[in-house]
Amino acid sequence: MEGKIRRIKVNLVLLLALIIAIVICAAYTAKTESERYELPKLQSSQPEKIVHHTGYTVSFNTDWLIPNWVAYELTAEEVQGVEPRSNKFEPDPQIWQSPNTDEYKNSGYDRGHMAPAADMKWSKQAMEESFYTSNICPQNKNLNKGDWKDLEEHVRAMATKYDHIYITCGPIVSTKPKTIGQNSYINRVSVPDAFYKVILRKNKESWSAVGFMMPNQAGHKPLNKYAMSVDDIEIITDIDFFVALPDSIEEIVESTYNLKDWDL
Repeated sequence: MEGKIRRIKVNLVLLLALIIAIVICAAYTAKTESERYELPKLQSSQPEKIVHHTGYTVSFNTDWLIPNWVAYELTAEEVQGVEPRSNKFEPDPQIWQSPNTDEYKNSGYDRGHMAPAADMKWSKQAMEESFYTSNICPQNKNLNKGDWKDLEEHVRAMATKYDHIYITCGPIVSTKPKTIGQNSYINRVSVPDAFYKVILRKNKESWSAVGFMMPNQAGHKPLNKYAMSVDDIEIITDIDFFVALPDSIEEIVESTYNLKDWDL
């Protein structure tokens, strides 16, 4: 009899622990999702496969074989990470259409990161996953090593200044894009006409956002020459950004931008 009572007590304790764990997990998940201001929503009928990785979320376009968008939050603490660069490009194991890196060979284009490897130095896994080809686009070599890189570095400076910021970026692709690749049994990798990046930050009780668009070509311009409102980027991309913001805030921050807020 005592043994039976003991087993009942143990089972009750285990059940209670399970309930508590479920409640905590649900609360954490709800909080996490409600604060994921960086996640956008496609307005068009473009195909997408959404995958959440350690350091970023990707919406992968299975026709283009590049992302529709890549989104992540970047904190001041993460910017200070020390994980060395991986440089091991490989297909995304969660997306079978993710191209082999050989598709980029002899193409004349760099394997351009959307979520930069330098933003993932806070985690070995985040660093390795940033080299999945689901996070990569064919990018003009000069742009990749020039103005796009300058923008990435400026974004890290803004994350340090504001403690954390929310970022979404990706390609702008024409209806009949140029393609690269050697693999004839799948659609080849689409070459973007341009790239966009939108950034959101909260400073005390105020919100601010800005967008950037860069043609996929060589160019050396100050970053403020590429700046525009998030609304303008939404019109060009047919993507609704920062959908988790209250509408009253979203309408204001997306329709205007202040270069001084972003040290430009």
